[in-house]
Amino acid sequence: MTRGEVAEEHERVALDQSVVPVAVGERLSEREALQALLLPSANNVAQMLADHDAPSASAFVARMNATARELGMTSTRYTDPSGYGASTVSTAADQLKLAEAAMRLPAFAAIVDEPSARLPVAGDVGNYNGLVEHGGYVGIKTGSDTAAGGCLLFARRVTVAGRRFTILGAVLGQRGGLYVPAALASAQRLGGSAAAALRVGTVLPAGATVLIASGTDGHRVSVLTASSIREIGWGGLRVPVTVALLPRATRLAPGQPVASVSVGGATVASSRALAAKALPAPSLGWRLRHLL
Repeated sequence: MTRGEVAEEHERVALDQSVVPVAVGERLSEREALQALLLPSANNVAQMLADHDAPSASAFVARMNATARELGMTSTRYTDPSGYGASTVSTAADQLKLAEAAMRLPAFAAIVDEPSARLPVAGDVGNYNGLVEHGGYVGIKTGSDTAAGGCLLFARRVTVAGRRFTILGAVLGQRGGLYVPAALASAQRLGGSAAAALRVGTVLPAGATVLIASGTDGHRVSVLTASSIREIGWGGLRVPVTVALLPRATRLAPGQPVASVSVGGATVASSRALAAKALPAPSLGWRLRHLL
């Protein structure tokens, strides 16, 4: 830490920004700097990381905006490393795209799930996201100021039918009392609602018609699912259904497998599709009429 970085901390304190104390000569590892940035929202460390990672803060911001475009964050514009400036803007939908990418990074996911960290000068610093360690919440990041209100980008892990899922959500502009507690309360309600909606449901019941087998002489036979196909999701979710034909036959017996049916969603569920009744071979008359 340089004298300039210590002076910047004091300047940000005077502006009532979120910072962590630093001292001249202090050494922070990259992980400690990220802990200071992600847990107690240290704006001074955001600026420090930008200065150390790029030729200039403006070059770092340009990289931030380039990354946002790569992630499809079309409504996001960064103008400073910490996001404190009123000209830095984004949307909940864009923040979810960012969360999905960031939570794939093991180091990032581990840090935002920490309730606290110990830094060389600041000592023990707590995670402003008070939901961490409660109800399956494992991150991600708080934010607050007069312009934005209380904000939280969150991740919550749930288990449904023995499978683990991570729910991502974003709440912005919360102003019911203190900003951060208001954001935490809204995120807790939203995360609970999303978790309650996630369940096992029937995509195709047993006996559902998935195709019609036609004989050459006009006979038609329904092909039905042998068992129900169930998938994890929520009401209104669209999932792809694939019907793959088995080798063709000249005749079908009742219950003969004709195809396999699979549903691609959170899991891969499948069922055989069986002929509902016999499909006879072409009649002798038809074969005589169609001799080569």
